[in-house]
Amino acid sequence: MSLFLRILFYGALAGTVTSAVYCVMVLVGAVRFARRKRREELAPADFSPPVSVLKPLHGTEPDLEENLRRFFDLDYPEFELLFCARHETDTGLQLAKRIAAEHPEVRARFLTCGEPRFPNAKMWSLTALSEAAAYDTLVTSDADARVSRDYLRQCVQELADPKRELASCLYVGRTTGGLAAQLDAVGKSVEMSGGILVADMLEGGTKFALGVSMVLRRGAFLKAGGYEDLGQYYAEDFVLGHQLAEQGYGVRMANYVVRLMVLPQGWRGSFRDQLRWMKSTRRSRPAGHLGTGLTYAVPFGLLGLAWGMLAGHPLVGLLWLLATCVNRWAMAAVVLWALKDEQAGKPTLIYPLRDLLGFAVWVASYMGDRMQYHGGRYSLGAGGRFEPVQPKVKPGGGSTLPDVAVRGK
Repeated sequence: MSLFLRILFYGALAGTVTSAVYCVMVLVGAVRFARRKRREELAPADFSPPVSVLKPLHGTEPDLEENLRRFFDLDYPEFELLFCARHETDTGLQLAKRIAAEHPEVRARFLTCGEPRFPNAKMWSLTALSEAAAYDTLVTSDADARVSRDYLRQCVQELADPKRELASCLYVGRTTGGLAAQLDAVGKSVEMSGGILVADMLEGGTKFALGVSMVLRRGAFLKAGGYEDLGQYYAEDFVLGHQLAEQGYGVRMANYVVRLMVLPQGWRGSFRDQLRWMKSTRRSRPAGHLGTGLTYAVPFGLLGLAWGMLAGHPLVGLLWLLATCVNRWAMAAVVLWALKDEQAGKPTLIYPLRDLLGFAVWVASYMGDRMQYHGGRYSLGAGGRFEPVQPKVKPGGGSTLPDVAVRGK
C-alpha cells in the first residue's frame, strides 16, 4: 500500500475511533440527563417566587408573534413581562405591545435603551431590563425561544437550592424552512446539546450557561463581573456561567427544554450564522474547540470510502461510511429522546448530513476572526471579546462595507 493510501487509511481510522468514543460518551450523558430530568420532575413544584421575565427585542422575524404569545399564556402565580428594544419604533417592540393589549390581565412593561454603549447589544438590553425588574428572580429569554405554559413553574425550581445562582436551558431546534434551516436546527438540538451533556458529565457539573433561556438571581450579573464587562463578549452567556462557576456559585443545565425557532433562511445565511457561533466558541474554549474536530464521524467515513475505492476495496469503503452514519443516527436518536423531542424522526434521519456540514463550519471557523452582528462588523479577540471593525472610507467618501442587516441572538 502506498504512503498516500496509508495516510488516508490511518487518518480515517483515527477519526472513526475518536468519533465512536465520543458517541458513546454522548449516549451516556444523554441517558444521565434524561434520568435526572425524569426523577426531578416527579418532585412537587412548590417553589414559586415572583418572577421578572426579561425579553430583549430587535426587529421581527417569521416566528416572533407566536413566540411572544406563548409568554402571555404562562401558568404561574405572579410574574411580569419586560420587553426592551433600542427604539420605540422597533417592529418587535410594537408587536409585543399589540399582543399585550389583548391580555390586560398580564403585567407587561416596555422599555427602550437607545444605541448600545458596549459591543454586545443584547447585553445592553439586559442591563436595562434587569435594573428595571420588580423582582429578584429573573428569567431571560431570547426572541426565538418558544415555551409551554409550565415554563416558569419548571424553570424556577432550579433556584430552590439557595446555593444555586443560575440555570440555563438546553433546546430543540424547530424551523419552517428548507433543508439548510433544518440542518441548522438539528445541529442545535444534537451537536450542541451532545457536547454540553458530555462537558457536564466530565467536568462534574456545568461550567457555563446558554443564553437562549436562563433563570438567575438578580445579583448574578454583578457577581460575574458586571454588565459592562459581560457586554464586551459575544458569548456573554458562556462568560456569565463560567465566571459564576469559577467563584463557586451553583450553575447547571435546567430540566426544562426550550423550543428554539431557527430562521427559515437559505444556505448562505444559515452558514453565516453558524460560522459566527463557531468562531465565538473557538475563542471562548480554544482547546475544546480544537478537539471538536475529532468528534465528527461522517467526514472520516468519507475518507474511509475514498481509501476503499482507491485501494480496491469498495465494499469495505461503503461499509465504513455506513458505520459512521449509524454512529450519527444513534447519537441523534438518543439525544432527541433525552430532550423529549416529539418530532425526532426526520431530524435523526438527516443528521449524518448535518455532521458533515458541522465539520465544514468547524474548519471555516479557523479562517479569520471577523464576523457580522446586528448590522455591523466585528473582530473577535482572545477569550471571545469582540469590538467593532471601523469601515474603510473610500477616497470620495462613504464606507466600503455594505449595510447588511443581520439578526442577532
